[in-house]
Amino acid sequence: MKSLLLITPENPGLKLYRQKQRNNFSQLTMPYLAGFVPDDFTIELVDEQYQDIPRKHFDLVGITVNTPNAPHAYRIASDFRSGGSRVVMGGPHVTLMPEEATAHADTIFIGEAEETWVRFLNDFLHHKAESVYQSLTAPELKNLPVPRRDLLKMPKKTAGSVFATRGCSYNCSYCCLKSIYHTVFRSRPVREVIEDIRTIRSNFFVFWDDNFFNDHTYTKELLKNLAPLGKRWAAQMTLADCKDRELLDLAGKAGCIYLFIGLESFSNDSLIEVNKTINKVGEYSGIIRLIHHYGISIQAGIVFGFDSDTRETFSKTLRACHNVKLDGITPSILAPYPGTELYNVLGSAGRLRSVGWSYYDSKTKVAFEPAGMGHEELLRGFNDFRKRFYSVPAIASRFFRRNPNRMYNLFLNLGYRRADRHFMRNSKVR
Repeated sequence: MKSLLLITPENPGLKLYRQKQRNNFSQLTMPYLAGFVPDDFTIELVDEQYQDIPRKHFDLVGITVNTPNAPHAYRIASDFRSGGSRVVMGGPHVTLMPEEATAHADTIFIGEAEETWVRFLNDFLHHKAESVYQSLTAPELKNLPVPRRDLLKMPKKTAGSVFATRGCSYNCSYCCLKSIYHTVFRSRPVREVIEDIRTIRSNFFVFWDDNFFNDHTYTKELLKNLAPLGKRWAAQMTLADCKDRELLDLAGKAGCIYLFIGLESFSNDSLIEVNKTINKVGEYSGIIRLIHHYGISIQAGIVFGFDSDTRETFSKTLRACHNVKLDGITPSILAPYPGTELYNVLGSAGRLRSVGWSYYDSKTKVAFEPAGMGHEELLRGFNDFRKRFYSVPAIASRFFRRNPNRMYNLFLNLGYRRADRHFMRNSKVR
């Protein structure tokens, strides 16, 4: 029997930032990959947001790596390799920077892992594991195992995540999805998704899809089958896909609490700059009212650092968020991930700062030189915006206006406020 440890790493800065949010749902990658593992292995799962990594020997250690966590993940890998474990790595950053990752692991996985992970496990058991496994064709998303959520050591209410589709039809210049996945959009059989959701113990879960409303016909069928389960859930999608009244009606009846929608900016110039012209600022208010009409709340993604952003952008955006009646926001600093058009443009212009990957976390650091302000000014404005949006008076004004899921929104807002105050007290950011 071989011992296997699967790690979802979290660097100390991001862990501190997210620690008190209350809505940190489980990352799906490692529970999902654990579902493919044969009985020849004993398995432990570690999500560093909730637990420490055990300091003992494992025959095999798997680490999923995103860009801001790469340096931290490499240090973890070094520790286990020095102790005699075989370390394998996959995930977005490994796919984007395979030559870099190769120096830190015994085996790397490039691209989607449904087929290559199974092949590697068999090779490992027969002592013929290779150093690189690459997905050459888009895996079919059917007959997939149920994720091993039983291995998660975290609160039950945030342990439920599932995916129904993979990919996105749009081409935003800051997004690396098209470089990570095969470009064809795919969906799982509805019946298999429903059976997967039935295994989630909590009445709350999230869809981990990149754009849950991408295929309206498919999503409507899924929602009709989901409604009888009586669960409550959230998902992310683009604003342009929220104009379909039937789709929103079905989502509300199927238990949707809130949608995470990437508004990104209230400036049409910024949206044009990053090729997100599917968003029309003039449509924001009307579509948000429509979503609210069907009893669904909105958590909007807002990004700062576009070339047209100036120091006035923060206050203008704050007013705009209140005017369109957003229920909550997830603010971010623009992060030019490798493999994106944005990374190439900024790199060619000499605007990428000479800093490590941890600066690409979009929350606590700035990895590039903005056009309309200095990088320190961007970070200060971002922190001040976050503080003001989640101030007590601002939360109270959102609570007392007419809105769906009022108590849930209050819980979420207070969680973000608590997380922000905790981070500012315990970090070097002021």
